[in-house]
Amino acid sequence: MAKLKLQSALKKLPRSPTGIKGLDEITHGGLPAGRPTLVCGGAGSGKTLFAVEFLVRGALQYNEPGVYLSFEENADDLATNVASLGFNLQDLSSRKKIILDQIQINQSEFEETGEYDLEGLFVRLGHEIDSIKAKRVVLDTLEALFSGFSDLSLLRNELQRLFRWLRDKGVTTVITAERGAETLTRHGLEEYISDCVILLDHRIKDQLSTRRIRIIKFRGAAHGGDEYPFLVEKDGISIIPLTTLGIEQKTTTQRISSGIPALDEMLEGKGYFRGSSILISGTAGTGKTSLAAHLAVAACQRGERCLFLAFEESQSQIIRNMRSIGINFEPWVKKGLLQFHAVRPTLYGLEMHLATIHRLISDFNPIVVVFDPVSNFTSMGDSPEVYSMLLRLIDFLKINGVTALLTNLVSGIGVSLESEVGISSIMDTLIVLRDFEDINDRTRLLYVLKSRGMAHSRQIREILITDSGVDLGSSPVENVSQDAASRSRIIKGDGR
Repeated sequence: MAKLKLQSALKKLPRSPTGIKGLDEITHGGLPAGRPTLVCGGAGSGKTLFAVEFLVRGALQYNEPGVYLSFEENADDLATNVASLGFNLQDLSSRKKIILDQIQINQSEFEETGEYDLEGLFVRLGHEIDSIKAKRVVLDTLEALFSGFSDLSLLRNELQRLFRWLRDKGVTTVITAERGAETLTRHGLEEYISDCVILLDHRIKDQLSTRRIRIIKFRGAAHGGDEYPFLVEKDGISIIPLTTLGIEQKTTTQRISSGIPALDEMLEGKGYFRGSSILISGTAGTGKTSLAAHLAVAACQRGERCLFLAFEESQSQIIRNMRSIGINFEPWVKKGLLQFHAVRPTLYGLEMHLATIHRLISDFNPIVVVFDPVSNFTSMGDSPEVYSMLLRLIDFLKINGVTALLTNLVSGIGVSLESEVGISSIMDTLIVLRDFEDINDRTRLLYVLKSRGMAHSRQIREILITDSGVDLGSSPVENVSQDAASRSRIIKGDGR
């Protein structure tokens, strides 16, 4: 019964899809159709771009013509500024898909006498709406009117009349406004536009910039109320939802090979579950990247795409290093099955990394993704921030059925498994690599600490890195001295 009531309520709240990546998801369908929406934010936050994309996507994807009325920027400058994002406003204008207009308010060019109203604006805008049967309207930036007139109380009354008039016309309107010092807008426009208010923010933290969007108000409708990071990309805005509200990922019993037959044997002889998350944790030089490389090659051999995200080495360096153990990545790169993305974590903030990885996965559509090493993100923020970012990322991959392998570098001798990123508890499979040292030699060891849903081996096996790849010793390692184990210990309870 409750579900039927909710469906009935949603039917009474028609939405106008924006076409902006991610926005329709967090607004559950788009902006309120036939009603005004206020988009506010500081300088450089993306208000004009948001408004332009709303208009362009409407014309191209939903056959809804639109009118863009600017109070600051002229049509030629606007068209030039957004051309780099692939928006051809002049072409759309010539095809009567949109109308670009400007009203310049310059107090030095006129003298204000007696009472006035905005009837001329109504007539002008009404003619443009009717001439192309517009369904969408943008007013950018409406607050410019306040700098041109001194009787602000009269102007506010006229603006309220304008918003009622736009409602009566049945057009979905986006109105942009500058953010005030202590209010959403400088002149309190949010008091008049009560249907939907969106806040854009461009902040700097530790010399790294992040853009975020938040739905402040959406009257009578469910919507995401969190802050969401967004990118301004070559094809417009891309908003990244944080995560799902519940744990609803689909699972499968299908298995995929790790690329190392002996490791597959430790996992019931079948390998990893498809769509699962795997964490390989160990100190430097224990073979984490080599194990990840085997999974990448195995995916390519099956004809599946693999995205290799490297946060420590360049693509050419990884290709050269893996060639020394008999793994040749170049044929798979040339075939388009393997794609590298190598950046330093310090290039931008955590939210921007998350947004970039979302875009890479959406564009390349991989079946397997490698993160090497994910522990480098600990330099980018506090542990809770890193955990939140990685949780959302893993959630996104599981929802899309992508198998994810993450390597985790730990600091060395005597540290506990309580990982700096703290994600081992949400991983499906945790493989631990460690060094065993005696007086004359150093031995790499591997064991499976956990692997959900399967009866995995509990043996400790020696890692053999040869010129033909990684293999494991045929027999389990025995008689590891307690003293040596404690000196090289890298795990105790959680993935470090």
